Amino acid sequence: MSETRIERDSMGELEVPANALYGAQTQRAVNNFPVSGQPMPAAFIRAVARIKRAAAEVNRDLELLDAERAEAIVVAAQQLIDGEHGDQFPIDIFQTGSGTSSNMNVNEVISHLASRDGLEVGPNDHVNMGQSSNDVVPTALHLAAALMVKEHLLPAMEYLKATIERKADELDDVVKTGRTHLMDAMPVRMSQELGGWANQVGQAIERLHDVQQRLGRLAQGGTAVGTGVNAHPEFARRMADALGAQTGLDLRPSDSFFASLGSQDTAVELSGHLKSYACAVMKISNDLRWMNSGPLAGLGEIELEALQPGSSIMPGKVNPVIPESAAQAAAQVIGLDSAITVAGQSGNFQLNVMLPLIASNLLTSLTLMTNVSRLLADKAIATFNVRRESVAEPLSRNPILVTALNSVIGYNAAAQVAKKAYQAGRPIIDVAEEETDLSRDELQRLLDPAKLTEGGIPE
Repeated sequence: MSETRIERDSMGELEVPANALYGAQTQRAVNNFPVSGQPMPAAFIRAVARIKRAAAEVNRDLELLDAERAEAIVVAAQQLIDGEHGDQFPIDIFQTGSGTSSNMNVNEVISHLASRDGLEVGPNDHVNMGQSSNDVVPTALHLAAALMVKEHLLPAMEYLKATIERKADELDDVVKTGRTHLMDAMPVRMSQELGGWANQVGQAIERLHDVQQRLGRLAQGGTAVGTGVNAHPEFARRMADALGAQTGLDLRPSDSFFASLGSQDTAVELSGHLKSYACAVMKISNDLRWMNSGPLAGLGEIELEALQPGSSIMPGKVNPVIPESAAQAAAQVIGLDSAITVAGQSGNFQLNVMLPLIASNLLTSLTLMTNVSRLLADKAIATFNVRRESVAEPLSRNPILVTALNSVIGYNAAAQVAKKAYQAGRPIIDVAEEETDLSRDELQRLLDPAKLTEGGIPE
C-alpha cells in the first residue's frame, strides 16, 4: 500500500496519499464518486484557479486579507493556471451537483502550496474568502468556455472558413452536376457548393460572437444563494475587473445572481450554437465523403488526400478518414448537447445541481469542434484534388439540363426530351436537336452548364 498521512476537515480525520497536495475534502469526494474515472477538464480547473488568484488580489485590496497570504495564494494559483500539478485534481465529473468538491479540491491544493515555509493559509478562510462553490463553479464554467471560444474555437473556425473560401476560388471554373435528394439536378459551380459550406461556418461564427457577451456575465459575488452574503459589496465588480485584466475578456457581474446561480441558460445557449455548428460540420463532412466515393463505383468527383491504409484485408483501399473523424465528433457534440439541455433544466430554487456535467460536456464540445475544424481545413479541404473528367462526363449527359428549355418549349415537351435522352443514354443536346425546332447553336447556348449556374431565365 502507498504511504498516507492524516488530514482533517469538519467531519473528522481521513487518510490521504502522503504525496498529495490536496486534503480531506478532496479525498472524501474521491472515495464517494468512483463513477466514470474521468476528472474535470483541465480548462475548468485553470478557470477556478484564476478565480482564486483574482479573489486573493481583491480581498487584499479591500484590506480583508493580509498581503503575505494574498501573495502566497497568487503564486500558488498561478502555478495551476500555468498547468502545473495537473495530477492533483482526481475528482470524478459525476460528483456533487454544485461542484463543491472540485472547488474545495482547488482550495486545498492552493492552501497546501501557499502554506509552505511556515505560513498558514486556510482553504476555506483564506483561499475561498468571499466566495461560495455556488458562485465559483458557474463563474469558472463561463470563464473557461469564454476563453476557449475566444482563443481556440473562433480562430479555428475562421481558419476553416478561409481555407474553404481559398479552395472555392481555385475551383471556380469547375462546373458539376448539382444534386437534390441525392439525384441529378441542375449544374452548379464547385465554388458555389463550397461557398455554401463557408457561409454555414460564417453563420456559426456570428452566433458564437453573439453569445460571448452573455458568457461575460459572471455569477461571482452571489455567494451561497445569490444575496452576496459574506462578500464585500464591491467584491463582485472588482472580481469581474480582475478576471478581465487576467484574461482580456469583457467581463462584468451578472445582472441577477439569482438567475446565474439557479440556471445555466447561457451554457445551454452556447451548447445549442455548438450543436448547430456540429450540424454544419456533419454536412460538410458527408458532402466530402460522397464526392470522394468510389473512385470507380461512386461519384468520384474528388480525391481526398491519402493518409493511411483503409483496410486490413483489401490492399490499396484508402478511406475518407478525416471527414469520418469530423462526423463522429459532430455526432458526439450533438449528444453532449442533449445532456446539457437536461442538466440546464436542473435548477432547483437557488442552485443548478448539474454544474460539473454542464462544464465538462461544454468544454469537451468546444475542444472537439476546435480540433476537427483545423483537421478538416488542413487534411481534407485544402488538399483534395478534383477529378475533372469524372465531373465533366456525367454533366454532359445530365438530362436535367433540359430544365433550361422550359421557358422555350414548355415543361411537358422538355420532360419528353429528358425521358428519351435518359432511356437512350444519349446527351440531352442530341435528343433536343431531334425533338425541337431549335438549332444546334441555339441549344448549345441554352444548355451551357456554366451559363446555367448564373441563374435567371435563359434568353
